[in-house]
Amino acid sequence: MIYNFNLGIGWASSGVEYAQIYRARMFRNIGAEAKFIFTDMFPRENIQHMTENIGFLDSEIMWLYTFFTDTKIAKVSYTLKQLEETFQYKDYSFSRDGKTAKYVFNNKSIFYTVYMVDEQSDLVHRVEIVSKGCLIRKDYYTYCRIYSEYYAPLNNHAHMYQRRYFNEDGSVAYEEIIDNDVVMYQFPDKLLCSKEELVGYMVSKLNLNKDDIVIIDRMTGIGQAIIRNAEPARIMSVIHADHFSEGSTDENNILWNNYYEYSFSQYKHIHSYITATDDQNKLLREQFKKYKGCEPNVVTIPVGSLPELKKPDEPRVKHSLITAARLASEKHIDWLVEAVAEARKVIDDITLDIYGKGGEEEKLRTLINELSADSYIKLCGQHDLTDIYKHYDAYVSGSTSEGFGLTLMEALGSGLPIIGFDVRYGNKNFIDDGENGYKIPVHEKMDKKERVAELANRIIRMFTEADMEAFHEHSYKKAHEYLTEEVEKRWDMTIKQTI
Repeated sequence: MIYNFNLGIGWASSGVEYAQIYRARMFRNIGAEAKFIFTDMFPRENIQHMTENIGFLDSEIMWLYTFFTDTKIAKVSYTLKQLEETFQYKDYSFSRDGKTAKYVFNNKSIFYTVYMVDEQSDLVHRVEIVSKGCLIRKDYYTYCRIYSEYYAPLNNHAHMYQRRYFNEDGSVAYEEIIDNDVVMYQFPDKLLCSKEELVGYMVSKLNLNKDDIVIIDRMTGIGQAIIRNAEPARIMSVIHADHFSEGSTDENNILWNNYYEYSFSQYKHIHSYITATDDQNKLLREQFKKYKGCEPNVVTIPVGSLPELKKPDEPRVKHSLITAARLASEKHIDWLVEAVAEARKVIDDITLDIYGKGGEEEKLRTLINELSADSYIKLCGQHDLTDIYKHYDAYVSGSTSEGFGLTLMEALGSGLPIIGFDVRYGNKNFIDDGENGYKIPVHEKMDKKERVAELANRIIRMFTEADMEAFHEHSYKKAHEYLTEEVEKRWDMTIKQTI
């Protein structure tokens, strides 16, 4: 069995989760049985909704908090009728507004607020119980009650002091006791004094053997507990981003990325480090040898793959640009907006479609309106882009750091030339300057104004000087090594060599 450990997942998932779903599909194809373990709490959503949304099978998912119960990962199927059957008091009034319903119990000073899956169904995800004006409990459901949170008033706020996790028959499997940032987990035969201990206990209960593989995608808060309890299984650590700070590294010392520092300190216990590109593989090996005097096993496996190359069935939209990313500040989508607005002065039919969701959405919307660019720059939201890339002329990226760049790979697989900064590792990996796009040189003092100007310059050059047909063909040629069958061979070989 291959166990993949991560922290959270959301509707606007990061590259780590997308890398995991690519991996899950490849494991299915090569017949490698795998589980994907998430260790964060998800009080606002049923984890199954989010994992299914990205493409996981329910049978592949394990959640830290229900691992110690007999409840299964499942869709929400618990109904209002089932909820009503649990009511102690039968004299109540009912009202509903969209996804929210309310039960008011007459003469009891109690009401229930029910949050349903959607506005049409009667499927219950969460129930909040208020007594005498104070929140006292929240119950969470899938096909039965999964867990409950208990509250008491403190400083005029509802203070959560306990969670109980239930088995299918309603019995208590274990309890979480909460005192601000301090948590304890009470089992019938054991008291654990931190979430880290809970993770370690989970790993110990997996009863791992030498034929099992543990892949750690994120180490923060869980890495030590996993490594301590995983033997004799083989441990792999996946490097999803740039692994060190170049500005704080000199001939004698290296500053590792905080996310990987612990993993690197435990190299004697890590069977393999997995990088997404050969460039990062080579650099990591060199740095380990120079700064640590050792040579760990480092394997290159792309974090994504292409089932097939996508060819357009009609002419591409001329001078159309696409970018796809979380709308977060580090992706610098605002630079792209300003660069395209500048390029518009030369190429009057240029367009930019921005796909993704995130915290910068309103800021970007405001910027687009300020530039009077809403007729040719669009915020398109979150979509499956599998068959969308091929309609565009080129892809543009403002990111200054990509461990791989799944969207870059996907764009390449649809024959798109790419414009981006000459930074590790994705842009270097996917762009052959002047052959299928442009890599923009960067320097330490390069400010936003210069970056925007350079982006605009390359966009104009591509659409006025480049042989776009040749650029498209070169991208298709580079994409071949990322075809699923090729990446599956790498995983299959790595797994066989590991066990």
